[in-house]
Amino acid sequence: MSDWIDIAPLDDVPQRGARVVKTRAGCVAVFRTADDKVFALDNTCPHKKGPLAEGIVHGAAVTCPLHNWVISLETGLVQGPDEGQVTTYPARVENGRILLDGAFLRARSAA
Repeated sequence: MSDWIDIAPLDDVPQRGARVVKTRAGCVAVFRTADDKVFALDNTCPHKKGPLAEGIVHGAAVTCPLHNWVISLETGLVQGPDEGQVTTYPARVENGRILLDGAFLRARSAA
């Protein structure tokens, strides 16, 4: 059974932007798309550990600010000729609040 952790109001994350949440599993980047969908990924690009929360959000993807790798917000997979994947975290919006799956975060921090 999942328990969801309330991390912030949706409005704390700008549309097509991101914020970083510090967890025991590391820094998680929480992204908000132009149509108010929310995704959560590790904040580090698999290429050179670029800070994904500082990247450009477009559609359901983010472009790493260091070397322009494009990463799917839905799957964490690198799009294009390069290969790699970023861990994704279950996230949702409920009553205008962003929630992360607490059980998933605890499982990641124990690994």
